[in-house]
Amino acid sequence: MMDFVSHFLALFVESAPWLLLGFALAGLIKVFVPQQLLTRQLGGAGFGTTVKSALIGAPLPLCSCGVVPTALGLRRSGASKNATVSFLVATPETGVDSVSVSYALLGPVMAIVRPITAICSAIVAGVLVGRSDASDSAHSDVSTCCSRSTCHDEAESETQQSESNGVRLWQAMRFSFVDMLDDIVVWLLIGLLVAAAVLTWVPETLLADWGSGPLAYLVMMLVGLPMYICATASTPIAAGLMAAGVSPGAVLVFMMAGPATNLGTLGIILRELGRWPLTAYLLGVLVTSAMFGFALDSASGAWGWELRAEVLHQHESLSWVSVVASAVLGVLVLASLGREMLTRSKST
Repeated sequence: MMDFVSHFLALFVESAPWLLLGFALAGLIKVFVPQQLLTRQLGGAGFGTTVKSALIGAPLPLCSCGVVPTALGLRRSGASKNATVSFLVATPETGVDSVSVSYALLGPVMAIVRPITAICSAIVAGVLVGRSDASDSAHSDVSTCCSRSTCHDEAESETQQSESNGVRLWQAMRFSFVDMLDDIVVWLLIGLLVAAAVLTWVPETLLADWGSGPLAYLVMMLVGLPMYICATASTPIAAGLMAAGVSPGAVLVFMMAGPATNLGTLGIILRELGRWPLTAYLLGVLVTSAMFGFALDSASGAWGWELRAEVLHQHESLSWVSVVASAVLGVLVLASLGREMLTRSKST
């Protein structure tokens, strides 16, 4: 049990500064990037708009729940269907927060490959939609699955723009360390606990025999498909899987499929955009991530990248910055859990 606690604390301390940095950047993007700018940039129906949608969506701090009403709101404002699907794929798969924690727990190679895979899968999905559906009209009301303030409407965005930079900076930090943290804190802790459990009790060679290749990719797809987990919270689980012997490519497939393909999101896409956009969405995520996973495994073998060893030893040396950041993050996490318990007690 002490080994489990030690692994959990080491993962928490090592990831803390990168989580704080990622959250802060996410809040700045959320508050200072106006919704109207996104709408103007996503109005076309060509390949350029599809690429632009993927690049715009990739750094945004929205999970698979929050991205749906945002994307469909853009759709009603004039965004093309291919741009909407591209945005829907890229946004939940990665973000500034998940990239920073990927660097902390998985190393620089995975931190680079992850957003590239997300952007390419989004472009593939958008192109597939655009080829068969060059023009379509937006329809039906948006059903939002978010009950918290991560799903801000356009009117609130306009109000924020009229306020001083100091006020908006405070709003950014409140969004990052209250609203956003509240939304993912449980899944983040679950991810760290699962990773610590894998590092403690799963033998290093257990998954090595089947942890790579097409079968491993398929297993990771099946595991990730029904899950509701954000990109940041999926990263500790990915680190644990890689440490247990799952190949980096298979882990990459899990990190793409888990945040982007939960059943709730797929149902809303089917209802609001139709069957072919849903098919293109799944193809863009699953096929492209499998291709990049295969390429990553091949490159790792050919060039001798020791990515698994990097995971195992990433947290051996902890700086004072990590210790201080973990203390700050610990206070924020406890405050978030306290708000969650208070909310539940009021509702009962």
